Amino acid sequence: MSLTETTINTKELEKIRQDIFKFSQSPKKVNIIAVTKTFSFSAIKSAHKNKIYNIGENKIQEIEKKIQKIKGLKNLKIHFIGRLQKNKIKKAVKLCDYIHSADSLKTIQRINQQAKKIEKKQKIYLQINAGEDEKKQGFLPKEIDSACQAALECHNILIEGIMTILPQQITKEKTKKLYTKTKKIQTKIQKKYFKKCKRLSMGMSADYKAALECGATEIRIGTKLYGSRK
Repeated sequence: MSLTETTINTKELEKIRQDIFKFSQSPKKVNIIAVTKTFSFSAIKSAHKNKIYNIGENKIQEIEKKIQKIKGLKNLKIHFIGRLQKNKIKKAVKLCDYIHSADSLKTIQRINQQAKKIEKKQKIYLQINAGEDEKKQGFLPKEIDSACQAALECHNILIEGIMTILPQQITKEKTKKLYTKTKKIQTKIQKKYFKKCKRLSMGMSADYKAALECGATEIRIGTKLYGSRK
């Protein structure tokens, strides 16, 4: 973890906020998730100072190191956006407000079990492998109905939305096609299974504009706000 001070590029933040109103059909529903993984706590503090209250981390051990300081900042929400290993689920449920990477039925069931133990309703996002990429985790489009039917039996989770990570090095046209496909999946899940599944976590520094056009409500931004990681 970097020990140097990391602060938000306020000019880039202002541009992102302008882009939200330019490209999103529902800009007031959009949240920026500041991806602070590998950066020191100063990155989180800077996000909070700039009225970004959603923080994205991808390693449980890193959240553990930062959590006491995080608790001192009002309104801050921790989003786990990394791959969730079986042996980290218990801690993830204890530490995180949202888990974006519920990528299999077993993971969902284990999250539910741990949440039940501490009498918590854990907010999760179903991870969808919209691009059907062998290198990515998540439910394939054809698996969504069976996954949702099984998830209906898990009473200690709240499916608030879905998340996707697209294959690397695809065209802008392919990017928009897959984001549009993901939005349709979210709408289907909301109408057919979970009324609270209103959120759509997609888009990063390189492609957040396309994601906004296609209905993203959460954009996960790191490099654009903080610069490249070393």
